[in-house]
Amino acid sequence: MQITAVIKWSAKHFPDNPVLMPVVADTWDGDLSNYLVFPIREQHVFDALEGAKSGPVAEGSVGGGTGMYCHDFKAGIGTSSRVLAAEDGAYSVGVLVQTNYGDRDELRVAGVPVGRELSTLLPEYHEASAKETTNEERKGRSVIVVVATDAPLSPLTLKALARRATLGLARNGATASPFSGDVVIAFSTMKYEWVDGPPERMRTETVGPYEMGPLFTATIQATEEAVINSLVAAETMTGLNGTTVHALPHDELRDVLRRYNRLNE
Repeated sequence: MQITAVIKWSAKHFPDNPVLMPVVADTWDGDLSNYLVFPIREQHVFDALEGAKSGPVAEGSVGGGTGMYCHDFKAGIGTSSRVLAAEDGAYSVGVLVQTNYGDRDELRVAGVPVGRELSTLLPEYHEASAKETTNEERKGRSVIVVVATDAPLSPLTLKALARRATLGLARNGATASPFSGDVVIAFSTMKYEWVDGPPERMRTETVGPYEMGPLFTATIQATEEAVINSLVAAETMTGLNGTTVHALPHDELRDVLRRYNRLNE
């Protein structure tokens, strides 16, 4: 339905262009939401597209992140970005994540085993939900990462950039469980110059594959921070059948980071 709605909207707003084929991905929210009611309607997609704007992105338990939790804390949408130094091209890299994976013991923040230090406030599952999903499946779940950059990159270098996002996930304790659908999408906003034919051709500059180091680092750092932001911004939620997932306690997190000399005060 979401795909059809996007195609309808694009055909109306861009009648002179070919139909835009959207990319749709999802993460499982069945512990907190009754997905069988199929709550997303065509009008919701239209409203989202019409309301899109620049500026800060809402984080935490919003949009597709409403029913998500990560490392057994409430999570959802997180964002972060980096701007490269002038000598590296001054390009920007932005990352948006929808986090829904991981075991509590695996959670790391700035290299600190936060999950092992914060062992309370575990999710409280209703009996029906507990029977429906195994612990290993909950540990897996999924994560979506979207990497955007204004650096001129080819499909091959974008693929390499997407792979680096998984290193950012790993820094926070992700282990790519067999049950986890880890999806990374990377795109560039670079412009093509069309050259008259025949045959018609495209011309553009691209960053050389051996000059990608700063972009790789920016992607890893932004992904790592976006995951933490998805946790910090989320609030405790009680959902389907009374299942409750607690927010990451900010004061306790600061105390742990302080003990490991990671908090810059």
